[in-house]
Amino acid sequence: MATDSVTDVFEENRPVLTGVAYRMLGRVADAEDVVQDAWLRWSAEERTDVLEPRGYLVRITTRLAIDRLRHVQSRREAYVGPWLPEPIATDFGHTVPDAAERAVLVDSVSLAVLVVLEALSPLERAVFVLREAFGFPYGEIATTLDRSEAAVRQLAGRARRHVEERKPRYDVDPAECRDLTERFLAAASGGDLEELLSLLAPDVRLVGDSGGKSKAPLRVLESADKVGRFLCAVAQQPIQEMELRFVELNGSPALLVLSAGKPDSVFQLEVLDGRIQCVYVVRNPDKLTSLASV
Repeated sequence: MATDSVTDVFEENRPVLTGVAYRMLGRVADAEDVVQDAWLRWSAEERTDVLEPRGYLVRITTRLAIDRLRHVQSRREAYVGPWLPEPIATDFGHTVPDAAERAVLVDSVSLAVLVVLEALSPLERAVFVLREAFGFPYGEIATTLDRSEAAVRQLAGRARRHVEERKPRYDVDPAECRDLTERFLAAASGGDLEELLSLLAPDVRLVGDSGGKSKAPLRVLESADKVGRFLCAVAQQPIQEMELRFVELNGSPALLVLSAGKPDSVFQLEVLDGRIQCVYVVRNPDKLTSLASV
């Protein structure tokens, strides 16, 4: 295979490889490292017997992601405060015209689902991502993981049950999410606690991820009163040269707050029946660097 062809084949499959690695690891930098390692192996190996490059590359990427996930899981045990996946910019609304396919992709990359996937074993997570997000056949997943098809089906069933039992229900209507996000911003920035409470579900949760590197709650806040009062207090704190942007992150509308041109925090809402069920706040600067150009 000529050098140009080797590069072209890899670049053609890069979006899928990155999608698999990100859903496995929940961090852009880790996903990019895995994809780069996959490229090094792909470019260095003998490929004369590779009949299905896409399957071969997914196999390499998945195995590398499993190895890295086992390593980073030990790091996360020492993480300061709640851990959330790194927000990633998406554009499913424009790049994926099929509504059903778009819904699957949005669900598989949402912060809520990625948080649930953290509780799966690396093998269960790999099977879930390959099967549910990308629709790979069980036989192909079995080859990728060097397991029997029966074992893969068992892993898939276990993973699916776990996700369905723990995944919170939420609406995915972008227009409704955008409207609630704008009203949420107006109420919080205006210090209007009464209006904010009207938007929050009684048992709303706020999950803040700072990694101990910026200000955010070190525990999950629960109840409309606690979350509302916290948000009103935070909104009154000055931010240098503050800029607000509405962006699509992980398949849903989100609020990106910049300070002096640099990402400061991300707010994303989980919405159901017209009320905010959960507020995700990412303030760990290491998880915001990829949003500088959004």
